[in-house]
Amino acid sequence: MVSVYAVLGPQAGVTTTGAHQVGIDFSGHLGLVREIDGRAWRHDAPPGAVYVTARSPITWLEVSDPTEALEIYPDRDLVERLAGGLRDTLPIPGEVRPSFAEPDGVVFAVASRLRRAHLDSGAGALTDIEASTLAHLLAGHLLRRYGAGPVPRRGPVPRRGAAGELRPGAVDVVAEYIHAHLADVITLDNLAGAVSLSPYHFARSFRTTTGMTPHAFVTEHRLMVARDLLLRGDASVTGIGLSVGFSNISHFRRLFRRRYGLTPAGLRAVAR
Repeated sequence: MVSVYAVLGPQAGVTTTGAHQVGIDFSGHLGLVREIDGRAWRHDAPPGAVYVTARSPITWLEVSDPTEALEIYPDRDLVERLAGGLRDTLPIPGEVRPSFAEPDGVVFAVASRLRRAHLDSGAGALTDIEASTLAHLLAGHLLRRYGAGPVPRRGPVPRRGAAGELRPGAVDVVAEYIHAHLADVITLDNLAGAVSLSPYHFARSFRTTTGMTPHAFVTEHRLMVARDLLLRGDASVTGIGLSVGFSNISHFRRLFRRRYGLTPAGLRAVAR
């Protein structure tokens, strides 16, 4: 698995997301234009939007907002090996369906950990075992969620995931709960209740599924939304901190600087 992290200013030209790639845009965008196989669409994308490409790359036009993105190139040999164990559920083993600007909590968690490794080569560095675990986690998730073939008919969410993991879709339910209650106090009991599990079972299964603790997952979402609000509006740093659930603004500033290398006010000043 290879990952590339980039922070870019508005792009007047053309950029490309390659084939067989997973990308996550930590920045929100309005009026994005993407072109695939000669067809173009304009769309808005919230912070944290995930893009999964198959054989066709994505060409981006008119990117008028700054971009913070991470591109992941899964290990194709690993994907093929894992696909061998899923042949009964995958019409075309090893291939995935493309997906554009959709929320995906598992990819968000893996990408957030990889971003930390890019930004902090010291304390944030990945061990060989952690990197291998993330690679397996991501490859297995891609095959189960985006395995090529007909889109499944709508129906109830499966009750069980892989051994020790949350059921498919549960991480997205947790992410939706976080965004709906971003300004509130969010407890482990709240998150576990959103997917009808005990706090103990939820905490253990969530980390197995995402490679991240529930607390870290909530914090990453809060900081991502705060960054987007800082760059898009004129609300005060205190107001933004409170709106994403940080009652202690000094703590908010410390966490923000640790994540982005600048204070909230400093990031806004540089952007402008």
